[in-house]
Amino acid sequence: MPKDSIWTRKGTIFFLICCIALITTDALAHGVTSGDKGYIQESSGMMPIPFIYLGAKHMITGYDHLLFLFGVIFFLYKLKDVSIYVTLFALGHIITLLAGVLLEVAISAYIIDAIIGFSVAYKALDNMGAFQRWFGFQPSTKIATLVFGLFHGMGLATKILEYEIAPDGLLINLISFNIGVEIGQILALAAILIVMGYWRKTASFIKHAYTANTILMTAGFILVGYQVTGYFVN
Repeated sequence: MPKDSIWTRKGTIFFLICCIALITTDALAHGVTSGDKGYIQESSGMMPIPFIYLGAKHMITGYDHLLFLFGVIFFLYKLKDVSIYVTLFALGHIITLLAGVLLEVAISAYIIDAIIGFSVAYKALDNMGAFQRWFGFQPSTKIATLVFGLFHGMGLATKILEYEIAPDGLLINLISFNIGVEIGQILALAAILIVMGYWRKTASFIKHAYTANTILMTAGFILVGYQVTGYFVN
């Protein structure tokens, strides 16, 4: 068996195991840890550094956000294109992160996270050319990235509201949190691009691209089912 084929098969299995492990493990979900929540609740005033750290931590451990970004950049080869799509995604989640917290928009985290899970499945289907085959047209990938960015931002807002942040210094802390999110996003995206760069140099990339997106789609629908189940159970 060719070396590339062996590497890809092992990589595919590893990726699937990682997706399932992350999705089914509450400890790795990007919620609010008791330690972080306790620290924030006992503090007040402007705390830019702690909130930058929390924002970066939230993004790096936010497997659903990372899976969506993985799908977004899957077929983007130029840094310019990556920058455009990541900027659209960032713009979306900045808007709803700030608005959601400042206006105290109360939406079930299960519902928002289910939509975020659907965004992962949607992007995978988009990469597979499903919409063109099913409906005969290609939805705008840029608009979809912006719209789903809005939902991802609302997901961030629901987590921030769990902190029960003191109103003193709230705006500065929110901006700091968002800066941390962007830092975490850049670090995570850099790691993804490095791995993708190596994979794209192999002959197996195009051969197994459909399989990889099928796994990504499956992970997205598992996320949806997991969150919907949590909504009805709780």
